[in-house]
Amino acid sequence: MKKILYTILLIATLLSVSNCGNSEKKSAEAMETELATSPGLIQITKGQFENSRMALGSLEEKQFPITVQANGMIDVPPGNKAVVNATMGGYIRRTALLIGDVVKKGQLLVTLENPEFVTLQQEYMEVKQQLAYLQSEYDRQQTLMDENITSQKSFLKAESEYKTANARYNGLKKQLQMLNISTLEVEKGNISSVASIYAPISGSITKINVSKGSYVSPATAILEIIDNDHIHLELSVFEKDIMKLKEGQPIRFKIPEASEKDFEAEVHLIGSSISENRTIKVHGHLLDETQNNFLTGMFVDAEIETASKVGKALPETALVEIEDAHFVLLLKNEENGSYEFERMVVEIGPTAGGFTQIQNPHKFSSSDRFLIRGAFDLLGE
Repeated sequence: MKKILYTILLIATLLSVSNCGNSEKKSAEAMETELATSPGLIQITKGQFENSRMALGSLEEKQFPITVQANGMIDVPPGNKAVVNATMGGYIRRTALLIGDVVKKGQLLVTLENPEFVTLQQEYMEVKQQLAYLQSEYDRQQTLMDENITSQKSFLKAESEYKTANARYNGLKKQLQMLNISTLEVEKGNISSVASIYAPISGSITKINVSKGSYVSPATAILEIIDNDHIHLELSVFEKDIMKLKEGQPIRFKIPEASEKDFEAEVHLIGSSISENRTIKVHGHLLDETQNNFLTGMFVDAEIETASKVGKALPETALVEIEDAHFVLLLKNEENGSYEFERMVVEIGPTAGGFTQIQNPHKFSSSDRFLIRGAFDLLGE
């Protein structure tokens, strides 16, 4: 019996020692894993460095622009935009145009039909016929008045009738000209119920508000034409930045909904009054209008360069953004055919020419070297 108890105690002791050994082994393995995964030095071999085409570099002094933020849109000068209306109401008889069609100045756009056009031409002809008689009578009364043969009353009556008819004649003639109805054709007896509307400028049709058979009044905008040969930026700048602006300052802008590319312009005019939302209008001219297919109304994000400053910088490729923080890899050791890097948090400023300003360069010395190409492969995983 004692022998059995002794055997049981011996087995229990051995199991306890084994468990302690396993526990210590597991703790050591967990610590190694924790050290391997905790933020610290990142080690790579020289072969990995060369195969991944990584590169080292130091902080450099670079010029960075001081900018004013603005937004706005692509627009055209007032003279490059036209809203087409009818001078008199009428029904659309013909319109063969579509949005996007290109038209030339003087090209027929639409024709209107209205019985009032006929009445207007009839009145014109009637007044013209009366005018010849009234002028003759006026001249006769003038001669008689000079010879004291007629009374002043008769002369004044003839003069009034003639001048009234002449004014009516000129007014009707002007109305017909505004309707693009030829008075020469009317005087030949060619009376038409149709009036034509021609393009006031060259450009592209951007809006059509009517269709065949619809009635339009003089207040109705029939269509809109925009000439994109000369476009510009119409920007809004907040009141706090107004004093920094000058004509000729460079503008960099993007069309965020269409392209990530940066485009260039310059300040051409600065507004002289502040709007209700405490902004001022800035008119910018594009440096190259021919290479880009900008459209009127495109939204613009812009930066106006007002000055510049010198700062310490690293190439954009040296920085990696992780959870709203920016990191660089600082070289700590280079020995035994390997590189060791320490992950460092940096504060960044503006980016220009492929370099990003480092706002806290005092953390580093002039001899420090950074991984300027390949950092994303190590930190972005």
